[in-house]
Amino acid sequence: MSTHPTPPPQCPASAAGHPPGGLYRLHGPEAEADPMGLYEKLRAEYGSVAPVLVSGDLPAWLVLGHRENLDVARTATRFARDPRGWRDMLEGRVPVDTPLGPMVTWVPVCNFTDGPTHERLRSAVVQALERFDRRGVRRYVTRFANQLVDQIAGAGQADLVAAFSDQLPMLVMTQLVGAPDEHGPRLVNAARDMLQGTETALQSDRYVTETLQQLVRERKIHPGRDLATWLLSHPADLSDTEVLMHLRVVLIAAYETTANLIANTLRTVLTDQRFRASLSGGHMTLPDAIEQVLWDDPPINAVIGRWATGDTVLGGHQIKAGDMLLLGLAAANADPCIRPDPETSVRGNRSHLAFGSGPHECPGQDIGRAIADTGIEVLLDRLPDVELAVPAGELRWRGTLMSRHLLSLPVRFTPRPARTLHPQEAPGRPAVYPPESAPAPVPAPRRPVRSGRRRLPTWWRRLLGSR
Repeated sequence: MSTHPTPPPQCPASAAGHPPGGLYRLHGPEAEADPMGLYEKLRAEYGSVAPVLVSGDLPAWLVLGHRENLDVARTATRFARDPRGWRDMLEGRVPVDTPLGPMVTWVPVCNFTDGPTHERLRSAVVQALERFDRRGVRRYVTRFANQLVDQIAGAGQADLVAAFSDQLPMLVMTQLVGAPDEHGPRLVNAARDMLQGTETALQSDRYVTETLQQLVRERKIHPGRDLATWLLSHPADLSDTEVLMHLRVVLIAAYETTANLIANTLRTVLTDQRFRASLSGGHMTLPDAIEQVLWDDPPINAVIGRWATGDTVLGGHQIKAGDMLLLGLAAANADPCIRPDPETSVRGNRSHLAFGSGPHECPGQDIGRAIADTGIEVLLDRLPDVELAVPAGELRWRGTLMSRHLLSLPVRFTPRPARTLHPQEAPGRPAVYPPESAPAPVPAPRRPVRSGRRRLPTWWRRLLGSR
C-alpha cells in the first residue's frame, strides 16, 4: 500500500507518534482497489482511529471502530459537521480545485449544519419524505423496474449495472422530487455523468442545478404532491436556495447509495455461496438479505464530514481543534469488537452504520431500501434463472475515497417474451426516454409485500436449486 514518504507539517501523525515512513493514503489506485484490506492494516497498526492522507495528501483521521464512529456521529459539540472550521482550509493548505470540494465546501443544507439550524432544515426534509406513501413509492419502483427489464428480457444477456442498478434509483427519485417529465430522463444521465467525473461533468452539474431551479419556480406557482412542493410549504420556511440545495442533496445521495446497494446485493446473490446457503429453506427474506449486504458491503465506505471543535482524545489519539475526521462506515461494520466472527449471520440486526448514525443519519434510508428491495424482486421474478456470465474474479470496481462502484455485472438468462404493457404505457419506448418523449408516471400493480418468514420465492428456489 502506498504511503507518503514523510508526514506533512501539522499532520495528525505527529500527535499520534507515527513512526518514520509516512502515512497511508486513502486515495490512489492501490487504496481504492482494496479499501477493506487497507482498513484492517490501519486497525492493526493504530487501533480504532488512524491518521491518514486524503486527496492532495491532506491529513485526516479515519475512524475505524464502531463505538468511536458512534461517538463522533452523535456528539456535535466535539465533532462539528460544518466544514468552515477545518484548520487546513483556514490556513490556506487546501487547493481551490480540490476533488474534495463538494464534501468540504459549505452550502446551506442540513448535512453541513448543527444545532438549531440543523434541526430546522432537517425537520423539513424528514417530514417531507415521511409524506410519501410507501405503497406509492413501490408502485413507481415496480413500473420503472419492469420497463428496464423489458429492454433486456429478450436478449438473454445483459450488464445489470448499466441496464438496471445505475438507472432505477434516479428514475424513481426524479418522480419523487417532482422533476418535470421531460427532464427526468436527462437528469438520470446528467447525475450519473456528474458523479463519474467525466469531461462533461461540469456541464451536467449545471444542468442538474438549472433543472432543479426551474422546478422550484414551477412548484411555487403550481404545487404538486412531491418533495419540492412539501419543502416549499413546510413551516420551517426554507428559502428558495435552501429548497434547491436539499433537492439536490436528496437526489444525488439517493442515486449513489441506492445504485451501489442494488449492484452489491445482486453481485452477492450471484457470487457468494455462503450467502446463498444462508437462504436455503426460506428463512431469509429479501429485506433480510439486503440488511446483510448493508453490513458486509455497504454502499458508502467512508464519509468526509466531521471537524474537531477543540482539542480532544478519541481512540487513544490526541485530536487537535480543526482536524478533519472521516467516518469509516465499512470499517466500523467489520469491527471485531462487535463482529468477532464475520461469517456469523447478522439477520435481523440493524445496528450497522451503512446509513450513519446520530442527528445526521440518512433521512431517506427507508426509501432507498424500498427501491432496492422492490427493484431486485421485480428483476429476479422476471428473470428467475439469471446467473453471472463471467468468473467472479473478473468483476471490476471504480474506487473513490467514499465508495466502490461496481463497473459491470454481466449476466445471462433464458430470453423472455415481451411483457404486456399497461394501457397508458407507450409500446416500444425505452425505459430511459429521450427528453421530448418522456411519458407521465403510471403506477403499476404489485402484489402486497408480506413481512416475516415466507416461502422461498421462485427466483430464490431456482438460484439455490430448491423446489
